[in-house]
Amino acid sequence: MMKRNKMSTCVFSAMLALSVVVGSTGQAATREEVAAVHVATAADFQYWNADSPTLKKITQFVEEAANPLSPNFIPVADRIAVFDMDGTFYCETAPLYFQETMFLYRALEDKDYQPDKKMAEFAAKIQPKIMNKTGLTPAENQKLIAYLTKAYQGMTPEEYRAYVRKFMQTNETGLTNLKRGEAFYLPMVEIISYLGNNGFSVYIDSACGSDTARELVEGVIPIPPDRIIASDFVYTTTKMGKDHPDSHFYDRHQEKVVISGERLIENGQTVKIFSILKQIGKKPVLAFGNSMGDSGMFEYTLQDNPYNSAAFCVLCDDTERELGNPAKADKMMKTAMQRGWNTISMRDEFKTIYGDNVTRAD
Repeated sequence: MMKRNKMSTCVFSAMLALSVVVGSTGQAATREEVAAVHVATAADFQYWNADSPTLKKITQFVEEAANPLSPNFIPVADRIAVFDMDGTFYCETAPLYFQETMFLYRALEDKDYQPDKKMAEFAAKIQPKIMNKTGLTPAENQKLIAYLTKAYQGMTPEEYRAYVRKFMQTNETGLTNLKRGEAFYLPMVEIISYLGNNGFSVYIDSACGSDTARELVEGVIPIPPDRIIASDFVYTTTKMGKDHPDSHFYDRHQEKVVISGERLIENGQTVKIFSILKQIGKKPVLAFGNSMGDSGMFEYTLQDNPYNSAAFCVLCDDTERELGNPAKADKMMKTAMQRGWNTISMRDEFKTIYGDNVTRAD
C-alpha cells in the first residue's frame, strides 16, 4: 500500500509539472497541486531553469551537508533552515502583503463589518497609495500596523483564521488566474521540499502574523505549525477585564480567548534573530529571504557559524510573470553582493512562478 501511494504521488507530481510548464491548466497551481510538490534529489526539480547558478549552489550545499565524508557535513540535528514568507515563497506584490490587503478589504468592502469612522477614513486614504504603489509615509505605516489587529478586535483565533480562509478565495490584484490562497512560488516550494527530504528542519521566520501564516501554509507547505515563527497578536479573554493574564483564572464555561485589538508584536529584522534564539535554540545554516527585513536572519546565520552556512535573497525582478520592481531588485542585489548574500533572480532562474497561465493583468 505504501508503494502504491508513493507511486500515485510521483505520478501526480509529474502531471502537475507537465501541466504547469505547458500551461494547459488555465489557472495557477491549486493548493492541492502545490502540496503535491515533492523533491528529494537534484534531478527532481521541475520549476527552475536548468542553468540556474543558485540552484546548483543549493543542491551542492545540501549534498555536502548530507555526506558524512564531506568536510562540510552537518549532523541532522543541526541542519536548520529558516525562510521568510512574503516575497520569499509567497506573493507580496499584489498589491502588498496579504494581511495589509486583507485589512483594506475588511475596512472598505466587507458588508458584514462596520469600521469606526477613523478606520474607514484611514483605509480610504491609503488605498490608492497601496494600489498605485506610491508608498506610505512612516506615520501611515505605523498606523496601518496598528489597524491590522484593531480591525479584528473581539474575534476568537478560530474566527480570525476562518476569515483568512475566506479572503484566500479572492483573486490577486494585478495577476491573472491566481487566487490569494494559491500564490506560492513553485520553485521555492521545491526548495522547501528538497531540504525537508534531506534531513533539514525547516522553519518560517516571518513578519506576517502567526495565525495568518499558519492558515496560509496549512496543508500546502510541509512545515508544521510549531515551526512557524511570526508576528503575534495580543490576546485577551471576554472576562479578563483589567486583570493581568498571569493572575487571571480562565473559566472555560464563562469566557473565550479573543484578539485584544492591541498593536501587533512585530517579528522583523533583528527581532527575527531573537525569535530564532527563543523558539529554535540553534543557529540556522541556511536562511532565505527577500528584503532588508530579513537581514537579521542572513547576518546571524553567517556570523561565526561552526558549519558551512549560506544566505539566499529572492529578487523581485520579474515584471512579466510577477509584479516586480526592478529598482528595488537592483538595490537589493547590490546590498547582497556587499554583504556576501546569494541572490535568486525570479526573472532569470525560475522556469515558472505560479504556473505559465499567470501573467500581469495590465
